Amino acid sequence: MPKVIPVADELSKKGHKVTIFDKKKSPWLRKNQKIIIGNILDFKKLETAISGSDIVYNFAALADIEDALKNPIESVKTNIQGTVHALELCKIYKIKRFVFASSIYVYSRDGGFYRCSKQAAETFVEEYYQLYGLKYTILRYGSLYGPRSDESNGLYKKIKKALKKNVLSYTGDKESRREYIHVEDAARASIKILDKEFTNQNLILTGQQSFYVYDVMEMLAEIMGMSKKIKFVKSEKNKGHYIRTPYSYQSRLARKYIPETHIDLGQGLLQLIDEIKKK
Repeated sequence: MPKVIPVADELSKKGHKVTIFDKKKSPWLRKNQKIIIGNILDFKKLETAISGSDIVYNFAALADIEDALKNPIESVKTNIQGTVHALELCKIYKIKRFVFASSIYVYSRDGGFYRCSKQAAETFVEEYYQLYGLKYTILRYGSLYGPRSDESNGLYKKIKKALKKNVLSYTGDKESRREYIHVEDAARASIKILDKEFTNQNLILTGQQSFYVYDVMEMLAEIMGMSKKIKFVKSEKNKGHYIRTPYSYQSRLARKYIPETHIDLGQGLLQLIDEIKKK
């Protein structure tokens, strides 16, 4: 699971018994949550986590686009083979719903091996339903930000570097746009989709407003008192990232889920800055 999405906490709040399967113990583990340490590629170990469950969320992934470009074999193993391991066990143990964390990059021709792996994994999820009746919901997340981030998150990396070097830098294209969604909004939406109406549906979870990334950098600079210290480096090669929109590939149609309330971007950035400062 991407560390930035506190879905397990939201499930616990709703009264679900939660078992987390991860490579290492989470510092945010609650007393009423169980954790099993293991790798999604270890079929037998994964079985101990899935057996006895009703619903399975699969957030395991090599999710950093640059890392995926450098490690295509690992991308296939974790993002595709790992997903098939989970699907097969869900079939065996008659899981009621399989929730798969995908990405809006499935719509794009950008995204490199990460995009390829998510498109392939989605196909396996849908095929397991067609062949075995394993019900699912696919969540195509947009640009996440907020607490519990790490180096794989774009805004986290920029803020951490700025706090260390007192310079906010941005490498990319000034025309790049993103629909940022706070992790807490994403987590609440990720629980809401357990409602019956979202069974066997593909959903888009992104922010409600499109921002120029450079404008967000200027917002950060002002918040952090670095208004005249944005270091911009134009990148000719986009390293697999889309610029204005990911939509260039016709994937299966999905509905965009919009929460009734959401966290304001400015407030969310302040929260993230404060958390990074405390580390």
